[in-house]
Amino acid sequence: VFVGGLKVIYNRETDQSRGFGFVTMSSVEEAEKAIDMFHGYELGGRILTVNKAAAKGSRPVRVERTSLNSGPSYTMYVGNLPWDTDGERLEHIFREHGKVVNARIVYDRESGRSRGFGFVSMSSESEMNAAIETLDGQSLGGRAIRVNVAEERPRRGSF
Repeated sequence: VFVGGLKVIYNRETDQSRGFGFVTMSSVEEAEKAIDMFHGYELGGRILTVNKAAAKGSRPVRVERTSLNSGPSYTMYVGNLPWDTDGERLEHIFREHGKVVNARIVYDRESGRSRGFGFVSMSSESEMNAAIETLDGQSLGGRAIRVNVAEERPRRGSF
């Protein structure tokens, strides 16, 4: 049960959201349910990270991304996508090569438009490799898409 405490953090100079905020729940149990329900949820083309807030000056409790799924996932970068491609279409294309764990398009924060690339996670390495081998360079909407193993990007900033 949400009790109404919601605060989005904004940049003072630009008045734009800094991409995080705080929600006050009615109990620890409700907060834990919300974490289970919304950690890893896609909103506006971004994957939410939801965890318990830490006291100022201490480090927050991190929920590992691997816990988003029921086991390891194998993620691919998919680039040079037609601008009208959405996550559902991306999932449909990759589903022919195995179980799609997650498919998402990356959107520009200000305009809300596709940035022309996304990420797809498969449930096994063999499915991922088959998708890369089959789809890399294939035409989608008149564009030759690029599909390769996504590289782990270092996290920006620190707490």
